[in-house]
Amino acid sequence: MTAPAAPAEHAAAARRPPLERLRELHAAGRVAAEYRSVAPLLAELAPDDGAFADLARAGRVLAKVPHERIREHDPDVPCLTAAVTGSSTVDALATALTAQLARHGVALHCLPVGSGTWQRDLRDTGGQLYAPGTDLALCVLDAGIVFGELPARWGVEDVRAAAAAKLELLDGLAGRWAGHAPGTLVLNTLPLLRHHTHQLVDLRARTELAALWREFNAGILRLALRHERVHVIDTEVLAAEGGPVRDPRLAAYAKVHLGEELLARYAREAGHYARTLLGRTRKVLVVDLDNTLWDGVLGDDGAEGIAVASTYRGEAFGAFQRTVRQLGSQGVLLAACSKNDSGPVLQVLRDHPDMVLREEDFVEVVADWEPKDGNLKAIAKRLNLGVDSFVFADDSPFECGLVASSLPEVAVVRLNEEPALHIERLLADGWFDVLELTAEDRRRTAQYRSDAERRTLLDSAGSMEDYLRDLDVRVAVSPASGNELDRVSQMTLRTNQFNMTTQRLQPDAVRELAADPERMVLAVRSRDRFGDNGVVGALLVSRSGGVLHLDNMLLSCRVFARGIEQAALGALLDHAQRSGLGEVRARYVRTAKNHRVRGFYPSMGFSAVQESGTEVRFRHGLGELPPLPGHVTLTASFAEESEGS
Repeated sequence: MTAPAAPAEHAAAARRPPLERLRELHAAGRVAAEYRSVAPLLAELAPDDGAFADLARAGRVLAKVPHERIREHDPDVPCLTAAVTGSSTVDALATALTAQLARHGVALHCLPVGSGTWQRDLRDTGGQLYAPGTDLALCVLDAGIVFGELPARWGVEDVRAAAAAKLELLDGLAGRWAGHAPGTLVLNTLPLLRHHTHQLVDLRARTELAALWREFNAGILRLALRHERVHVIDTEVLAAEGGPVRDPRLAAYAKVHLGEELLARYAREAGHYARTLLGRTRKVLVVDLDNTLWDGVLGDDGAEGIAVASTYRGEAFGAFQRTVRQLGSQGVLLAACSKNDSGPVLQVLRDHPDMVLREEDFVEVVADWEPKDGNLKAIAKRLNLGVDSFVFADDSPFECGLVASSLPEVAVVRLNEEPALHIERLLADGWFDVLELTAEDRRRTAQYRSDAERRTLLDSAGSMEDYLRDLDVRVAVSPASGNELDRVSQMTLRTNQFNMTTQRLQPDAVRELAADPERMVLAVRSRDRFGDNGVVGALLVSRSGGVLHLDNMLLSCRVFARGIEQAALGALLDHAQRSGLGEVRARYVRTAKNHRVRGFYPSMGFSAVQESGTEVRFRHGLGELPPLPGHVTLTASFAEESEGS
């Protein structure tokens, strides 16, 4: 057995470039066994530092490690299957996507389909793109699909006709995909190159071509709004970040019509989307204060010496604050963590005339002299969230290194002394991206602030029973409809602790379940004396003969231990008994994060009837129903009946 490395050796290893450390892991044959250590390594390669070349090299190393070996060593590592096709050669995409997914702790199983065969691949419902288990089908297109079909002498009207025909074709293929494929189809807008526009010497015609091309790309973008499970990456945004769209020599000789750097940026966006599909969206942004939210050090400069808008550099900090507040308005929970005294910090947040962010924008403000990694764990405990839902932004290399090493689950955004780059660094990885915002998302900050009032009530209560009685919990269970179905989908994607099977369902899959007469998608809503919590849980139910199957049950971590889960399941058991059914069956699938609910079904009168690996199957005979929590007022209605309890 090899002796453990000394602390000095660890420090020396940490100073070596991340790519060098990754190569050492690979040379030792340890990448599969230590795959969870890869993400922190690659996180040191900030995309805005021009790290795409290093990420490409990392991707080539990681692509040599089969995803099966990674899962053999750690079955909890999520794996995504992607099939790649395109209108030209896109070989560089597979390695770039491998690296991007590894940055987020996801292993890639890539199925290369072909180059130049995109139409055939999208039509072939028996091919790789449509294969069961394919999560993403990446169809990478370039302007050649239009310009390659023009006559030798062409004008703007020729381009208009060819673009309209291609848009109609893509619309039909997207519809075909939505009707037959299990995963998500990823398309892209098509970059218009100077190589194309400047073949027209008529400047007016050139302008007309540019306008119609933007309309064509807008039509492609709208395909994602019209078809389920179709996503479009806007390459115009990627090209605006810099770098050549293509290399003319590779385009001419190797049919590579999109350059390696553009494909790397495409892979980054595809990786963010894949992470969202896997339910790995972050929920909390924790920001430093000194030289992060404002220019200066409060303890040294005083409130009058810090700047947010009144100086040249201060304007950059003000812009960063506006961006942070914009994220907060869309459901991202904001917290501050600063090495400072609490009183002056709160005074600045309340009274400083230049501040964009105020105390009420934050769910937690921690200003003390304790280590920040410990403070992050304390914030997570108070919010009842895991630190893997946190993003931490700080300008101090020491603080970033401390959090990255002691809390590798936290996504660390390494800011620096240039505030003009803060926004780009914060947004580079799309940590908070969701498929679609729900009403609960927009209310999240207010709901967590209400939780602080609930904690105050708990602290003042004589007992837990007194607290729950004074809280006046009201629970409603009924079929989900409208936007509630999107909320249920979001919960399957993002809820990990109280998620009995962790089956991830996209919105269209939830709507299909709700439309099935043999199934029910039940939303669990709660409110109490401090406000409406909205949809906080869901029960996914199917019926077969005289048996009701509880396929999954979910509950938001915000409302644990209030009797809501007992009331919701009790309502379902009561409904099954009233309907004359013989039994209710349920199953629990163990994951790294839902172990705390392993005993929930037994506590409600279920008996384990089968156990295999990580899965346990339960049965309830409906002879004796569990008592409902006395402090909860329950209202329940189901498809076949309407009743109050």
